Amino acid sequence: MRHTQQSLAIAVVILCLGLGTVLQAGAHEGATRSDGLGDVHFSVSYTDAAQAKFHRAMALYHSFDWPRGKAAFDEIASLDPRCGMAYWGLAMVAADNPFGWPISLKLKEGAEAIQKAQDSGAATPRERDYIAALATLYKDHETVPHRQRALAYEQAMEQLAATYPDDVEAKILSALVISANHDLNDKTFARPLKAAALLEPLFAAYPQHPGVAHYLIHSYDYPPIAQKGLEAAKRYASIAPDASHAHHMPSHIFTRVGFWRESVASNQASVATAKGDALYTLHGWDYMAYAYLQMANDAAAEQVGSKALALSELSNVSFGAVFGAAAIPARLALERSRWAEAATLALPANVSAEAWQRSPQAESINAFARALGAARQEIERARSAQGAHGAQAGLLGRAD
Repeated sequence: MRHTQQSLAIAVVILCLGLGTVLQAGAHEGATRSDGLGDVHFSVSYTDAAQAKFHRAMALYHSFDWPRGKAAFDEIASLDPRCGMAYWGLAMVAADNPFGWPISLKLKEGAEAIQKAQDSGAATPRERDYIAALATLYKDHETVPHRQRALAYEQAMEQLAATYPDDVEAKILSALVISANHDLNDKTFARPLKAAALLEPLFAAYPQHPGVAHYLIHSYDYPPIAQKGLEAAKRYASIAPDASHAHHMPSHIFTRVGFWRESVASNQASVATAKGDALYTLHGWDYMAYAYLQMANDAAAEQVGSKALALSELSNVSFGAVFGAAAIPARLALERSRWAEAATLALPANVSAEAWQRSPQAESINAFARALGAARQEIERARSAQGAHGAQAGLLGRAD
């Protein structure tokens, strides 16, 4: 089963300030480089102190650094409670990784944040439009299906980008949601390629923007078109070296095209940069284990598995962390056709019962591995029995 993606057919889940019309988010010229996070210039109309912090907060968002991103937007809100865009940022963080929707969405938290953004007010029509666009993702989430709300948000962001054609951030964020709303049944990849067409010119114009490289990788993160993402994959980590996700994301493309050593190196750097963060540690190890198995380096894959099981208890962790904890031992068994091991695979004991309860999609990986292991064992038993019966029949025939 090596060199295939068939053992686990599961999508990885396994992400205020300036003045007047001249302060469009598109005015990247002269943008200050956020240390180790790339160049992001997102202008909003509040205090000078908040403005610099907003650039950095958005740089963190563009590399899906949720803990630091949330802290950054919280700090802006405390500096200037009138800054509706600070709460917009918190609602963006609550939306989490759009490629993991609807699982990743923190609906209650996001709805509360966007309501605060609306209540706090916005000083410019552009800022009000940003807030109104994101509000469509959360509006009536108790009764309106996710897909309907996600498509409404996509449409709102496309309108925002058209209304403010000089706003680079609007274009980037519009491309992000277009790409994320891809229907996996669409093998023409219409949405991802549409997003990539928006991002490619920006990649040339703003080569140090972390979001552009990041979202290009996501847009090309499908085997038939993955080769198109190699340039972004090779550059993203150098754009935002302080972001763990910037080291990990290139391995999505490397995995699709069979660059196993590059995938291992990317995730080693990602885990090191994560500094113990459970999400990017386990997500990185998951990709490393898979890459090692494709290289037939079973010993290295086993070492990764042992480290994952040795982590202290994982309770208040994200879905992505639980996914990695479940996927690593499943890969180790299935990729090597160890069916008996797979059939009796226990849930990793270092993940709390509460975490499993919150992440049934991750627990299903374990169930899939056990079911496949049991099925393959039965097939082997049937083949053995058939072989024995055939041999016995042959002996009887000779005796006759």
